[in-house]
Amino acid sequence: MNRLSYVENKICSIENAVQKIAVWKLKGEKIVFTNGCFDILHKGHVTYLAKAADLGTKMVVALNTDSSVKKLGKGDERPINDEKARLTVLASLGFIDLVILFNEDTPLEIITALQPNILVKGADYDPKEVDPSSKKYIVGSDIVKQKGGIVEVISLVDGFSTTGIVNKLKS
Repeated sequence: MNRLSYVENKICSIENAVQKIAVWKLKGEKIVFTNGCFDILHKGHVTYLAKAADLGTKMVVALNTDSSVKKLGKGDERPINDEKARLTVLASLGFIDLVILFNEDTPLEIITALQPNILVKGADYDPKEVDPSSKKYIVGSDIVKQKGGIVEVISLVDGFSTTGIVNKLKS
């Protein structure tokens, strides 16, 4: 298999992901899950994703579709890179095993379907927050914890954000 095919094979539907993860779990793998837009991949993203991957043995990333990024209100120009480009860039990272698109407001449906062992978000969230209306609440944390999984947060890298990069380019 050539390298591009290897990368493209990491991109899959939710249905295929459920099947792959079921097999991984039978083999004793620990599934780590996170989600985001990952518009312009930068050092902050790579550091966060690598640290998240270190928490288990298989790393799954749910990626917001272009239309869901627009709904998040990140700005008229966002996303900078379309979903196909963002999928390919994420899948090219060696420590990411699967990438899945989602169009919903939150990844709750995917988390429910995949039942990851470890749910990860950035430290701007709080794993102890139980109020779903709070901006610090981690969607799906209740589901993961009910199944005996854990919810973790990872410190963000100061000075690295897509919004910061976009603003720097505008100035």
